[in-house]
Amino acid sequence: MSFLVIIIAVAVSGGFRAAIRDGVAQMTGDIRITPYTGGGTEPVSMPLHLPSEAAIRAIPGLDQIQPAAVRAGIVKAGDIVHGVVVKGIPGRDSTLTVSIPQRLSEITGLGVGEKMTVYFVGEQTRVRRFTITEVHRDILEMDDNLLVYAGLPDIQRLNGWAEDEVSCLDIRMKNASRKAAEEAAGQIGMLLHGSASDVERGLYVSASSQTYPQVFDWLDLLDFNVLVILILMTVVAGFNMVSGLLIMLLRNIPLIGTLKTMGMTDRAVGRLFLEVGARAVLKGMLAGNLLAFLFCLVQGTTHLIKLDPANYFVSWVPVHLSFWHILGADAAAFLGILLLLWIPTRMVAGIDPAQTVKAD
Repeated sequence: MSFLVIIIAVAVSGGFRAAIRDGVAQMTGDIRITPYTGGGTEPVSMPLHLPSEAAIRAIPGLDQIQPAAVRAGIVKAGDIVHGVVVKGIPGRDSTLTVSIPQRLSEITGLGVGEKMTVYFVGEQTRVRRFTITEVHRDILEMDDNLLVYAGLPDIQRLNGWAEDEVSCLDIRMKNASRKAAEEAAGQIGMLLHGSASDVERGLYVSASSQTYPQVFDWLDLLDFNVLVILILMTVVAGFNMVSGLLIMLLRNIPLIGTLKTMGMTDRAVGRLFLEVGARAVLKGMLAGNLLAFLFCLVQGTTHLIKLDPANYFVSWVPVHLSFWHILGADAAAFLGILLLLWIPTRMVAGIDPAQTVKAD
């Protein structure tokens, strides 16, 4: 049961981190480069290809650099009016088609194949009628931050920009841990600010963990809770095994005396009982891992256990099985239990062969 709880805790923690990280990265990338003014929501321009782009791409861990054009808008569907952020990205159809979050679909009642009217307010109010081609599931879809995806050329034309002008550059990383993303953002900032280009010196670099610190602080707290669970379950399993090994030692005192009479040392006898306990722990670890994998398979495919996204950012319990994380958790728990099992084996030294054989 202890190994079952440990593996599920590690898988759920990894699931939350992967799901929320992907949700944030869809909105801002793991790292975002924007002008100091405008914040990406005003019609500001920035060259698509920076003079320092080759040096930026050489930074270890970077996966891709994606340009994006962002514009705030207001969706009107019947009597319902709701604010959105429309993000133009490359690779999408540029004929006024959009992908809307499920939450926006629920609010407005609009679905795939229907028209969606969006008003863009500025010096001159512009109106666009987009065709909804997809309803996507946004991990961080909150009523005050609904993100609609459109084609990059559509938003560039809306803002009156040239093809090489965008709002921001979103950078995705291969392994976007909080520390790695912030270190890479710092390196990119040094490259840009050390450049001779006035354009580059006017750019601001931020990691997603700096844009949404409360989300990543929550993930760090979740990891701490997993560590507490790992320690508690190891201690519980260890003391259960200690009590079992003590019973085994007490029931086999005559055997221990006989073995010592035949020449076995205290260390050899203790190692014999320790090996018996280790085999029992391995069997429990195997059974706990198999049950945990079964739970993760069912939860990952059916989303059986639901959550309130207002409190947990996601609407179901996400699971993510990482071989190295699970191996590390198993190894740490196994070694901790063996360390606890070593304590009762020290009783062997206090058993007098003459007394046990005589009593027998």
